[in-house]
Amino acid sequence: MKKEKWFLILLAGLVLLIGAFVLWAETAPAADADAQNALKSGTDVTVSIENGWYIFTPIGVRPNTGFIFYPGGRVDEKAYSLALREIAVQGYLVVLVPMPLNLAVFDPTAAADVVDSFPMIQNWAAGGHSLGGAMAANYAAANPGALDGLVLWASYPAESDSLRQSGLKVTSIYGSLDGLATREKIDASRALLPEDTTWVEILGGNHAQFGSYGPQAGDNPATISAQKQLELVVEATLELLERIQ
Repeated sequence: MKKEKWFLILLAGLVLLIGAFVLWAETAPAADADAQNALKSGTDVTVSIENGWYIFTPIGVRPNTGFIFYPGGRVDEKAYSLALREIAVQGYLVVLVPMPLNLAVFDPTAAADVVDSFPMIQNWAAGGHSLGGAMAANYAAANPGALDGLVLWASYPAESDSLRQSGLKVTSIYGSLDGLATREKIDASRALLPEDTTWVEILGGNHAQFGSYGPQAGDNPATISAQKQLELVVEATLELLERIQ
């Protein structure tokens, strides 16, 4: 009986831990009103939901280059819609991929299904913010040749996912005041990325302003507006997409 009692206690504790983790993961900061509005179709971009993905398609253009985006950890994926919509406006197919429990680590290979679903797209880049960027890098490292480019927003690959010899076109975008993906961490990632990687420092930018979800614990206050930071992020991302097109 004692063994059964201890087993039940351990089982109950495990269930509580799992429940607490799920609750923690799913209480992500919500996307702000502007980001929510960016998910509405307009005269320049249609926004649809297919296979659970948010798909931004430019109107009047038949894109041949696509961008797959993984959201940051514990961030509402819709918080990235402002920037992603602006990228689509310039003639690119953009696919925003929600993640299980808001954590890209649970589905790093999601890009493969996206690529298979759009055979008309000839050139693909993937990217993401923070944990999302790290998991996009993980996918690129594990699937050589599957992508043409990688864009890291306040992110860097794990040491086990070196892309140094991958031949990928890579752009790493980071904020000078980021309290999470700090300048030191970004500098340490240089050896893991191709020698011709484009490095874009956003002066006055922080971690949270890569999306539209409000302040983030552990981050530093930005000294530029959220709008300006997103403009610079979009500009640098478009430069990478132009290179692989």
